[in-house]
Amino acid sequence: MIVTVNWINEYLDVPLAADEVVAALSSAGFGCQERSELPGGDTRLDIEITSNRGDCVSVIGLAREAAAVTGRRLVLPETAVRASHDSQSLIVGVENLDHELCPGYSARLIRGVTVGPSPQWLRQRLESIGQRSINSVVDVTNFILFELGQPLHAFDLKTLRGGRIVVRRARRGETMTAIDGTRLTLDESMLAIADALRPVALAGVMGGLDTEVSAKTTDIVLEAASFNGASVRSTSRRLKLMSPSSYRFERGVHPATVAAAADRAAAMIAQVAGGTWDGRATVAAAPMPGPLVVSMRTDRCRQVAGIDIAAEEMVGILDRLGLNPVQRDQGRRIECTIAPHRLDLTREIDLIEEVVRIHGLHRIEPRERIEIDVVGLQESVNRRRAVEQALTACGFHEVVTFSFLPMNDAEAFLHAGFELMTLQDDRRKAEPALQPSVLPGLLRCRKRNQDVGHKEMRLFERAACFAMIGSRKAEQVMLGLCLDAPDKQQGLRAMRAAIEAAAASLFGRAADVQINPEEIAWFEPGGGAAVSVRGSRLGSLGVLTPALQAKFDLETPVVVSEINFEALLALPPAETALDPLSIYPSIQRDLSLIVDEAVRWQAIESGISGLGLGNLESIRLIGTYRGKPIEKGRKSVTVRLTFRDPNRTLRHEEVDPQIASVVGAMAEQVRAVLRE
Repeated sequence: MIVTVNWINEYLDVPLAADEVVAALSSAGFGCQERSELPGGDTRLDIEITSNRGDCVSVIGLAREAAAVTGRRLVLPETAVRASHDSQSLIVGVENLDHELCPGYSARLIRGVTVGPSPQWLRQRLESIGQRSINSVVDVTNFILFELGQPLHAFDLKTLRGGRIVVRRARRGETMTAIDGTRLTLDESMLAIADALRPVALAGVMGGLDTEVSAKTTDIVLEAASFNGASVRSTSRRLKLMSPSSYRFERGVHPATVAAAADRAAAMIAQVAGGTWDGRATVAAAPMPGPLVVSMRTDRCRQVAGIDIAAEEMVGILDRLGLNPVQRDQGRRIECTIAPHRLDLTREIDLIEEVVRIHGLHRIEPRERIEIDVVGLQESVNRRRAVEQALTACGFHEVVTFSFLPMNDAEAFLHAGFELMTLQDDRRKAEPALQPSVLPGLLRCRKRNQDVGHKEMRLFERAACFAMIGSRKAEQVMLGLCLDAPDKQQGLRAMRAAIEAAAASLFGRAADVQINPEEIAWFEPGGGAAVSVRGSRLGSLGVLTPALQAKFDLETPVVVSEINFEALLALPPAETALDPLSIYPSIQRDLSLIVDEAVRWQAIESGISGLGLGNLESIRLIGTYRGKPIEKGRKSVTVRLTFRDPNRTLRHEEVDPQIASVVGAMAEQVRAVLRE
């Protein structure tokens, strides 16, 4: 921000020397990057402004900071409205079709101006900060821009078709020539200021050449508005068109500050260009937001600052900053009504920062030792790490992939009823879709590792996924797993084991992982399943279809799984009990059961568990065999049952009856035959 010392002093009751201005602003957090002396004894300063302080991209904003630090009184300029009784003075029509991107728009009609050179004082003021004088009308709008930080624009009324202004989104393919001669092609993401037929300005960025003020102009429409900073930034970057106006709108202009600046500008134009303004304005705006009230605890301020600051001094500092402080609760709390130009003040800590920086950071003694209260990790972090450690123990490597995908990759893993979320940005043309699943990123990562010769990979990733459900945006953190599976059955068993290990790290024996067959679009027919933990369906696993394997150019079949990680961690913790290791030996019996091909391991496991066998410690699947002499359509499933008595040594004759009951139950429940 370029400013001069004399201009700052115009708004202080007692002027400051150049060194005092530099010291005061530096103390307030605004360093001086460059300083130069001007003819006549003035000093030009280049002040560094942080991006959150849009209020200080103005001379009065910096004068307010200097006054707060030095104890001076800020003297604001007055707006004297020069009323007109001309019956021809009519309010121009304004229509605002987008209150989100333009919270407030106003137009003031100034008639009978004579556009010519500016008076000496105005030219000198602008030239002192490196600005070129253009004409009396444009110079006033630039003066207000730098004085108050409010961008303005003047239209020649005769050039506005239909004599009206419409604030609307541009239409794709519309064109406009900016005042700097640049030919612009617009699209519907941009906010335009239009007349009855065409765009005449880019909202908050730059005006159009066809409607600019010239020496022939007699009637002026003065635009004063508040535009959405993100929209202005996006338009400015897309068109590579920067301006002092866009610089300020990007940092925020509150609708409540617009009117005073516009009134001052209209009165000045009427004064320096000989026109008349009747004091009226046409306003098309959203309801004005109410004042923001923020409280600060005085004890909390002292605690954060680490020094003792009197409540009266806090009040004085906040008052000098224009924050209207009022003491509450016998001085224990200070309540501030935030001025609209301070968009950066929304929380208690913001007020504390204001007090401390104006009090003076140099007045805070550094401490050689800092007291820190050591606390443990949050439970959610512990649970997340437990899952990650369990997967790492199963041979998985964690990866981090990019959240944007090509459209065809994203669509391949989109559930029915969901829609993709996309980003309309030229920089993301190749990958515009936000990932609806972590699986495409994992598969692309697997391909990159394949290309450099890594084999038998096991990968996992925890990442946010995005989708549209109707008009609602949905975001949830998912856990994706991917492993090579030259033998698909072994791959499925390995994936199930990994999921069970992850669940067991959270819930121990109470994990209760259930795998139920389910047809899912990206899994082979008969090769997919739903994953449930403790009765809640959380995801799926299965063998990737050959088509998708070919799409991602993978040489080896892969098994993948996707689990809703947020829902997994949200399950209530299970009550766990530690059992001492038994000093007595176990008895293991392997049973090879010949069953129909359609019989699932879950049916066998749940059938045996339901028998309530005494001293049964575990049930494990050892393997599955198909082939001779097993008849076609049947398979042999080998089950290992482990028995143990914690208090004594079991005898084989005690286990034999239980094995017989298992064989009988399996024959009845799943038509099992004990293989000889």
